Amino acid sequence: MADIIHITDPSAPELAAYAHLNENQLRHYYEPTPGIFIGESPNVILRGLDAGYEPVSLLTEEKYIETEAAPIIERLGAVPVYTAPLPILSQITGYHLTRGILCAFRRKPLPSVTDICRGARRIAVLENIENPTNVGAVFRSAAALGVDAVLLTKDCSDPLYRRTLRVSVGTVFQVPWTYFPGSWPEEGLSLLRGLGFETAAMALRDDTVRIDDPKLHAAEKLAIVLGNEGDGLAAKTIADCDYTVRIPMAHGVDSLNAAAAGAVAFYELCRK
Repeated sequence: MADIIHITDPSAPELAAYAHLNENQLRHYYEPTPGIFIGESPNVILRGLDAGYEPVSLLTEEKYIETEAAPIIERLGAVPVYTAPLPILSQITGYHLTRGILCAFRRKPLPSVTDICRGARRIAVLENIENPTNVGAVFRSAAALGVDAVLLTKDCSDPLYRRTLRVSVGTVFQVPWTYFPGSWPEEGLSLLRGLGFETAAMALRDDTVRIDDPKLHAAEKLAIVLGNEGDGLAAKTIADCDYTVRIPMAHGVDSLNAAAAGAVAFYELCRK
């Protein structure tokens, strides 16, 4: 049965995860074991629970206890549920909540690249994508369009950041993902080749193949590599990939942002 606790003091220490800790501090909350993250909105929280993430606590606006938060609360057991009117919630979080339901979850240990690529046919590789919104949008497209796994280089934004989860609508929980160990692109691309993947760099170059080229569709295993929002893919990454792939465009437009390019690439290259 849920333990519902009515909050009157926004500075209560048990609310630190929601009030005082930044994303990096949350990530290291239980160091050396994995930390925690905050999910926001019913869809995100329910998908986190469905994916087996352990809830630590819930923070919700009072009016949602018997409505939108009710299906969540039913699944929490003895996990504490903190509740307050919206003005106090806004003081706690430091911003106005459009959907006043937050849940703190424990992180899980990350799987290995080999584990999440086992049985995969199409994977996405994100190189140094720093914007949480873009990472969230890529995951949403990956889930919708049939990508089997997402791999990230170490400088990518964390898929479990609150904004990333919100933009992805919780689909981060539905697509297996992990970070590359070691160096990128040297060790990372070598690892992918050892797992049988051909690699396709999405880049603006003259020596490219069209995204609908039959060679790409014929690849038994294909890794679709997307680059940084501003700089695109590193020159060495492009040089070391098996293909450099372009999306034909009109009206003199020279490029799409990372999330849009990912959606187009996933739609075209994940079709069976």
